[in-house]
Amino acid sequence: MERMERTLEILERLIAFPSISSESNRDLIDWIAAYLEPYGARCQITSDTDGKANIFATIGPDVDGGLILSGHTDVVPVEGQDWSADPFTLREKDGLLYGRGTCDMKGFIAAALALAPEFAAADLARPVHYAFTYDEEIGCLGARVLVDEMVKAGLKPSAAIIGEPTSMRIIEGHKGCCEYTTEFTGVEGHSSLPDLGVNALEYATRYVTKLMEIRQDLPARAPEGSRFDPPHTTLQICELHSGVAHNVIPNKAAVGWEMRPIQQSDRDYVRDRIESFTRDVLLPEMKAKNPVANIEEIFASEVAGLEPDPDSEAVAIVRALTGGNETEVVSFGTEAGLFQQGGVSAVICGPGSIEQAHKPDEYVSRDQLAACLEMLGRVAGQLR
Repeated sequence: MERMERTLEILERLIAFPSISSESNRDLIDWIAAYLEPYGARCQITSDTDGKANIFATIGPDVDGGLILSGHTDVVPVEGQDWSADPFTLREKDGLLYGRGTCDMKGFIAAALALAPEFAAADLARPVHYAFTYDEEIGCLGARVLVDEMVKAGLKPSAAIIGEPTSMRIIEGHKGCCEYTTEFTGVEGHSSLPDLGVNALEYATRYVTKLMEIRQDLPARAPEGSRFDPPHTTLQICELHSGVAHNVIPNKAAVGWEMRPIQQSDRDYVRDRIESFTRDVLLPEMKAKNPVANIEEIFASEVAGLEPDPDSEAVAIVRALTGGNETEVVSFGTEAGLFQQGGVSAVICGPGSIEQAHKPDEYVSRDQLAACLEMLGRVAGQLR
């Protein structure tokens, strides 16, 4: 069976699994394990939550220096979107393959799995690893578990290709994505007696004002020659919830905010300044009025950025595999930064365009899959 035919058969099966982040992906992971095991793959399934699972599978010798082919198995919801056909049934029209996840990113996963018979038949000196995760779309939760387990096991692959949709362009860097919800607990009361209450909304507003003050420092912290757009770390206030009536002092307030750091030092700078302001200024004032008052960060999702590395082995490998020399950076986040933090050189390169991701009638083209298969078809030669 030729590569493209095998890829389309696998893709059709993968799309049929409605692995939305809110649902289990375990059936899909079990299917991948059953597919890989006849090719001699050593499969490890990991999880930290019921119904969700990662798979880390290896074909080739048990030595350091292998290459990871990585992708996430979860997809975003289809509710409220105007699809022209069943999102979980693969269909083709005019060379475009439609279905939820075709682009983001089951197309890459299918292409990688289609090469398993060739990897198994090759005389590999270094292994190929498959790393497929859960819950990337809601904070790269599965990849954290997978990378931690990889490090604990002492595995030391040389490089990882994360097959996010880049139109097969080589992406060597992306911003991080840090999302927070900060909750303020005050004391409610009648607005005519303000001294008897603790106004959670007012303290939340001061917190927001401080974040906006900190944000003004970020452009000057951008590295010289930064290629990101915009070239500096960004910070946005995205949610503010509080209050029930004009004459009631609000006892609850919640601020949702996010930043997209281009370097870890920016993340640390923002966190240190807002945490010290909360600890040393806001919280003492609130508790002085009433000891039950409090400030708590009730949710935080921090996805590491991928910092460009001029000596990146992963970039060198993909340049050799594709014949391309140009590299780019993007502002959207991926799991690549987690692999980099785990000591594995990482690069992003995969079929399809990010412009199609998350939309109704999501698609990947046959031409993009063919280019991906051409790249992956050279992997075995790199590992001999």
